[in-house]
Parts: sequence; structure tokens; C-alpha cells
Amino acid sequence: MLSSAAIAFFKSIVGDEMSISQEDLLHYGHDETEDLSFPPHVVLKPANPQEISSILKYCNEHKIPVTPAGARTGLSGGSLPIYGGVLLSMEKFNKILNIDEKNHQVITEPGVITEVLQNTVKEKGLFYPPDPASKGSCFIGGNVAENSGGPKAVKYGVTNEYVLNLEIVLPTGEIIWTGANVLKNATGYNLTQLIVGSEGTLAVVTKIVLKLLPHPTHNLLMLVPFYDAGQACEAVAAIFQAGITPSGLEFMERDALIWTQNFIGESTIPIADNHAAHLLIEVDGFDSEILMSDCEKIMTVLESYSHDEILFAESEAQKNTLWTLRRKAGEAVKSQSIYKEEDTVVPRYQLPELLYHIKKIGAKYGFQSVCYGHAGDGNLHVNIIKGNLSNAFWNDELPIAIRELFTEVVRLGGTISGEHGIGLVQKPYMDIAFLEVSLNLMREIKKVFDPNNILNPGKIF
Repeated sequence: MLSSAAIAFFKSIVGDEMSISQEDLLHYGHDETEDLSFPPHVVLKPANPQEISSILKYCNEHKIPVTPAGARTGLSGGSLPIYGGVLLSMEKFNKILNIDEKNHQVITEPGVITEVLQNTVKEKGLFYPPDPASKGSCFIGGNVAENSGGPKAVKYGVTNEYVLNLEIVLPTGEIIWTGANVLKNATGYNLTQLIVGSEGTLAVVTKIVLKLLPHPTHNLLMLVPFYDAGQACEAVAAIFQAGITPSGLEFMERDALIWTQNFIGESTIPIADNHAAHLLIEVDGFDSEILMSDCEKIMTVLESYSHDEILFAESEAQKNTLWTLRRKAGEAVKSQSIYKEEDTVVPRYQLPELLYHIKKIGAKYGFQSVCYGHAGDGNLHVNIIKGNLSNAFWNDELPIAIRELFTEVVRLGGTISGEHGIGLVQKPYMDIAFLEVSLNLMREIKKVFDPNNILNPGKIF
């Protein structure tokens, strides 16, 4: 438990934006990772970098764990305060500070909802592409912490490709900028990119400078039903080999689509009994004729694969329906059963073999999996369904199966997380992806930033 002196100090810094109520501790003690819950001892909601600096200096001196948290939509337990202590909520940092239309940049605080940021810059004709499924609720700061991707990453890249500069507070309390608001920077080590994807273990981000693009004016969307899921995976690489780069290329197994339809109450998209999987394919740009030509090329590629009639979205409403089916898949699976979601990623040409090994390992150990994901990136989300499996199997045998799966992923040239991060639940498998010398380098970097290991301890390693 925290001392009364610590509670009094925190109260002096944030005033009423401190809570030790059981209701709040339970609320802030979980994210979207399975059913895990780790209540902190106190919740603090600072409003500026100076308050965070004071909190971290005190916690560093008294060796109190501090877990930064955004909207807590993560799936790897990255914002769970597993050692109690302070839950540092960034929800008060919710302002877009400046949109620089001349340089195509935006300066934002980390507590801005990603979709709000996207819609705000869109009003200026600008585009921030990374769009995780939770974009309507997740914070941009969490996207930086996890190096989030989303469907548009296949064409436009993930979060780190848009972060130019960061204001951060170090665990020892110093406030610094990591880089410069420029497109090229070869000045010393790249601290900005070191912070991106570090999952809140190195520093607390308080301001973010993002690169923006002109917003595409046109897009076309198609849903392609396949009779064989492996062929759907094979078609992904073939589309790129034909010289086309879609702005979205998503894979959904049959169960994922049906469960999501039931979850959101949508029945207008037909799913035949012999449909094994679907590809959702989008192209975007500034010339509708070029986009139509791209779709024709895609259809020519697909002629080599066994599929049913292709559905073209004819209106914005139908486009929104199709994207909602994809974006709500995770929530739909969660509503069905306790589950574990593994965030596998391989070179996209290896997708068919990855899917084969997922199903082979599932058959070997006796579990059902439901897969969907960003096929254009080779990023497949593997949802393992608990259903009627025993707790003994779930706790003791399933980790062995997951280790076997990750071993195959790495053998295929991939790695164990594409966009969800390592956090708490994936750290037992880091030895599959890295040699010990590499892990030790990461541990030493952590020590340089956080000598007393107070900031989000127990994550990644």
C-alpha cells in the first residue's frame, strides 16, 4: 500500500484528479486483454507535463511503480498496473494543439482519440493514415506506445512513419524533446523512433508531432468470397505481384464474419454455406479512372482463384457496413467466449503456410481458432477460443501450443507481434524472436532511461 505521505503528495499535485475509490481502481485496472485485472493503488490524472514531472520524480525517489495509460484498448496487457502503485491516466491531455497546413504537420497531445484527430485534419484536406480497429476510442498516445497499424498500413505504413518529434517526461522527471519537426534528421541517435513502440516503458509522451498527407478524394471497395481460405491467402501476394498496392487488404475467416454480423445485427451481406473466407480490398487515390483500372487488374488476378461473386460497395453506407464488419470482429469474438488473441505477422507470401500451421496446431492440441487481419501486411490475428476447454488445458497446455505456433511464425521469417505489442502476455515468448544478446541490449536501454525500473515495470521482458 502507498503511504499516507505519498497520497498527500499526489493530492498536492493533481488535487481532485486523484482517486483511491475501489470503483475507480477496478475500472483503471483492466484493458481489453482477455479478462485480466490488476487494480492500482491510486489513479492520477495530471493535466500538464510539469505535473507528470513532479509525480515521476517523487515515484523514482521512493521507488513507486508508475503505469501510464491511455484509453486502455490494448490487447497485450501493456497498460495493466501489475505491481499496483500509480496508474497515470493521460485522459486530460486531450487537445490538438496546432495544425500546420503549410508543412502538413499536426501537434497533438496524447489523449486525443485517433478518429477525432483524423476527422479534424480531414477538414483541412489532410490525412493521418494509421487506423487501428479501435480508432473510435483509442488514444493517439497509445498508438505511439504500441506503434499501431490498421488496415491502411498496407499502403501508408504504421505509426512510426508519421511521428517526427515527441515531448517526453523521463522516469527521473526531466522534460525533453526527442528530435525535430522536420522530415529528415540525421542528428545523433533517433530517440524519437526509440520511444515509438516502447509501450510506455521508457518515458511518458506528452506532445506528439505527426506528419500528414493530402487526403485521398476517391476510394473503391470490394468484398471477395473464397471457397478455400488458403486460396484467399494466396491471392494476397498475387495482387501485389501484379503491381497493385491496395489501401486496404483484409482477411476474414467465415466464423469471424458470421459472428460479427450477429454481433452488430447486420444481415445484408450474403455468406453462403461454402464460403470459407473473404478478402476486403480497397483502393484509394485522386483519380477515379485509375482506381477503376486497379480494380479491373485485381479482378483479373482473382480469376486464377476459386471465388464466388464479388460484391462492390455501391454507396458510402455500404462501404461503412463492410468496414464495420471488419473493425468489429475483435469485439464479436470476445462476445462469444473467453479467448486469447495472438498477433502473428509473416512476409505476406507466407500467409497460406501460416494459416496451414495455425489450423494444424489447433487440430493437434484440440482448440478452435478464428482468424482475421491485415493480410496485405502478412499480419494475421489468431483468436483461440476457450469454449469448453478446461482451465487446466487453458493455463498449462495452451502456452505450449502458442510457443509452437510462434516458433513456426519465426521460421517463416515473421515475428510474434505485428501491432499489438508485447506488454504482459507475450513476454514469455520473446526468446523465440530474439537472441539473448539482443534482449540484453534492450534491457540495458531500459536501465539508461529508467534506472529504478519504476515506469511500467514487468512489461516486455
